[in-house]
Amino acid sequence: MAGHFEATPGGGAAVALDEVEISILRSLAVQLLELIGPGDQPAEGEDPLAALFAEGPSKPPTDPALARLFPDAYGGPEAPEGGAGAGKPEEQELRERSAEFRRFTEMDLRTGKRDDALAVVRTLDALSPAQDGGAVLTLTGDECLSWLRSLNDLRLTIGTRLEVSDEDQGEEGSLYRLPDSDPRKPMVMAYLWLGALQESLVETLMP
Repeated sequence: MAGHFEATPGGGAAVALDEVEISILRSLAVQLLELIGPGDQPAEGEDPLAALFAEGPSKPPTDPALARLFPDAYGGPEAPEGGAGAGKPEEQELRERSAEFRRFTEMDLRTGKRDDALAVVRTLDALSPAQDGGAVLTLTGDECLSWLRSLNDLRLTIGTRLEVSDEDQGEEGSLYRLPDSDPRKPMVMAYLWLGALQESLVETLMP
């Protein structure tokens, strides 16, 4: 089972993790939580329902990793407002539709991603390590889905930081040929490992 998920009764999955793997997963999930942010909490005396229906941002995040996690709902050109091409009606319409969609959905999307990352942290914190520090992580069906989504978010974030392209990821890609002296090597290894975990979990949950 080491490093590979196996199905458990009731639609869950389990995987054996060593002490280092547990520490890395927890650290990455906490960093993802910090990147996403704490969310907008109602101020003291504020109506919770008003906060619930509050509008979110209308522009994409400036952080490339956040922009990857929360992309525009509609594709199209990235020309800035008032810049070259900004006068084309179809381009302006795409920007307006994306802004409106983001304003009413991004806060919920952030909450969902935050909840998934919290599920990763909490399930790891609930482990009972053996003498060697390792443990078997056993997830329910719902926890498996949270893990899948959070693993994907982690890979998107790390991939953006590394500027990973599709050509980099194949067996002959540059990610597999980095020298040990390359400062990106630890994050590349984490990126590839998370991908293997995600693939293993997907295969385990397939009927």
